[in-house]
This record gives sequence, structure tokens and C-alpha cells, in this order.
Amino acid sequence: MSALRHPFTGALYECDTDGTVRVTLGERTGRFMSDGRWLSGELREADPQLCGWVGGKRMKSARVVADGNGSGPS
Repeated sequence: MSALRHPFTGALYECDTDGTVRVTLGERTGRFMSDGRWLSGELREADPQLCGWVGGKRMKSARVVADGNGSGPS
């Protein structure tokens, strides 16, 4: 599970196994889509950028070495 703490509010953004983002701020929590849309919970506002970073799709980098010999992609 990936997680980030918001630099201004201190809220914890965690990716659940179903791809939604759980945001915890103090005693309040909420569940959000990766684009920041509210799904459930007492906490109804979240930073859509952080929701995307935590719950968004992972892209492969062209810089990742696929064959392990350090030569990189050709």
C-alpha cells in the first residue's frame, strides 16, 4: 500500500486494495476516487493531486532496465 502525508494539512493519504484512497485527518476519515471524488466517510474534502499520486495508475518508466544488465532499453 502506498501512502503520502499532505505537506500542509498533515492528512494521511493511503491507497486501499480496491484502488480507492483513504484520507485520514485526526479522527475523521473519508474514501475518495483517485481523481479526488468523494465516496464515503465523514471527511468530504481531499486534495485531488495527492489522490492521483497515491491511487492513480502506475506508469512504467523507459529508464527502467528490463534485462538487468544495465544497458537500458534499446
